[in-house]
Amino acid sequence: MMQAAIHQSVLEVVQSDITQEETEAIGNAANSRLAGGGGVDGAIHRGGGPSIMAELKAGYKGCPTGSAVITGGGNLKAKYVVHAVGPVYSGKPKDAELLSSAYRKSLELCTQNKISSISFPSIATGVYGYPVEEASRIALKTVKDYLKDHHEIKLVRFVLFDSTTYRVYEEALKELTGGK
Repeated sequence: MMQAAIHQSVLEVVQSDITQEETEAIGNAANSRLAGGGGVDGAIHRGGGPSIMAELKAGYKGCPTGSAVITGGGNLKAKYVVHAVGPVYSGKPKDAELLSSAYRKSLELCTQNKISSISFPSIATGVYGYPVEEASRIALKTVKDYLKDHHEIKLVRFVLFDSTTYRVYEEALKELTGGK
């Protein structure tokens, strides 16, 4: 685990299983149809049970790329799931804007719902093909910039499933914080 103080908040990078997180909310790498899927999305729906999908179907008609919606956490330890839709990687500059926006909209939902802690996966780096090195820098910088003006969020944790992705995020956090 690696952590950095960002203003009055803590930004952490850990290798773990996001479905076991006890932060108030966990982020989900969702698709724009909010239809469930593989990877993190599938694991969260399996762990949280059918109430999450029922809430998505009842409350939303999809979610545009670069945005996010919120549901209860079902059977998960986290009280909420923030479903963020990252871009399918194309190599165009708009990809970075959309990925940053997905994290920012997720954090805005935390602020609106008085959620003080959230754990994120590495959004869009699985089947959506976003290169982890670039995605990690975008994700961490977006969170750092948001925390500058949003002290109500006390903890943002990036929960990475494998050691390779963890190491990339760890290096990106060191770069972002000057190696502290």
